[in-house]
Amino acid sequence: MNKYNTEQEQLTAVKNRKLSIKYIENPSEKVQLAAVENNGRAIQHIIKNPSEKVQLAAVKNDGSAIYYIGNPSEKVQLAAVNNERYAIEYIRNPSEKVKLILKMNKLEQLIMFNIMIKS
Repeated sequence: MNKYNTEQEQLTAVKNRKLSIKYIENPSEKVQLAAVENNGRAIQHIIKNPSEKVQLAAVKNDGSAIYYIGNPSEKVQLAAVNNERYAIEYIRNPSEKVKLILKMNKLEQLIMFNIMIKS
């Protein structure tokens, strides 16, 4: 049952009630974007495959939202781990580039930690 008839009603709903997109049948990309920009995890309620643009908006809002994306592109994966490093835990098949970037980040953290200890 779609209780929001017009796109404007849908936009108002997703902006005011974070997960109300689950009550909207076939939301437009504009409504999907508004929903995930308000709450990245709203992507879990977008039934049909969300566009890469919507996926990117979701993981930029909340890196862990990648958990709800079936087969994220490398670009979406990178955006997710850039936002929240632990998001890699939710990526089923991380790209080699994503794995490498995380290894580099860990190495950088170790170097910084050693510098702090020696200071």
